[in-house]
Amino acid sequence: MKRFLVTGGAGFLGSHLCDALLERGADILCIDNFFSGSKDNIRHLAGNPYFELIRHDIINPILVEVDKIYHLACPASPIHYQYNAIKTIKTNVMGTINMLGLAKRTKARILLASTSEVYGTPMVHPQPEDYWGNVNPIGPRSCYDEGKRVAETLMMDYHRQNDVDIKIVRIFNTYGPRMAIDDGRVISNFIVQALRNHPLTIYGDGSQTRSFCYVSDLVEGLISTMEAGNFTGPVNLGNPEEHTILELAEMIIHFTKSSSKITTKPMPPDDPPRRCPEIAEAKKKLGWEPRIDLEDGLKRTIHYFREKLGQT
Repeated sequence: MKRFLVTGGAGFLGSHLCDALLERGADILCIDNFFSGSKDNIRHLAGNPYFELIRHDIINPILVEVDKIYHLACPASPIHYQYNAIKTIKTNVMGTINMLGLAKRTKARILLASTSEVYGTPMVHPQPEDYWGNVNPIGPRSCYDEGKRVAETLMMDYHRQNDVDIKIVRIFNTYGPRMAIDDGRVISNFIVQALRNHPLTIYGDGSQTRSFCYVSDLVEGLISTMEAGNFTGPVNLGNPEEHTILELAEMIIHFTKSSSKITTKPMPPDDPPRRCPEIAEAKKKLGWEPRIDLEDGLKRTIHYFREKLGQT
């Protein structure tokens, strides 16, 4: 039985990954410092003999024996990663160094959960993996954007210099159950506002676009990448179906049967006008593409938030 380490395993994405790996017969060591993760996300795993939780901050080294490492630890919402920008960049840089050191010592394969934010405000659309990006290195989002870019650099240098077995995935907007109510990302914001019949807050005129990938599809992409032989990546994982933020708000009001209106606020700095993945590489190298459309995924996510808000 393979022993998997999942950093950030109590987070939204990490907890779903733990579930999927346990279903496949893995032995899981979950590490989380619970800055943005939640014990509620993994409470159902507490009695599972193949699931172990350690409260630990990966800024500090840890000595464990594992076969494969899914390195997901880092706040992913602007509200969370900007709350303590220095902590965010330490997690991305020092945390990644520590996980790569562990992978080097144990000869474990390591997968980095990078982000579409490495493309910044893209000048190429949709974004392929060979696009180097357009990132503001001194802006309020740079602790995350540049932090993940440095993490990718570290992965490649450990691979070239020390022959560490690496994988890099660039994750585009992902949503689904277990997102935090105060997550700060657009889908969770809109759903919570709509269910409370509060105004839905759009930044700018709502013409900016995003692509939204349901969490189960994304988890399948992570596992496919980890198991994909000699392919190191980076590889984009996301849904190439593009939607405007205004269109998303209107869909959520419709599906929740909400009386909410839409209000606007000025655009925050460095918010990209368009973001959409080119996933030809994932289709070719991994045989992966998302299967759950936005309508189905939103309805599942709305049901989850209704339960969280006690509206069922």
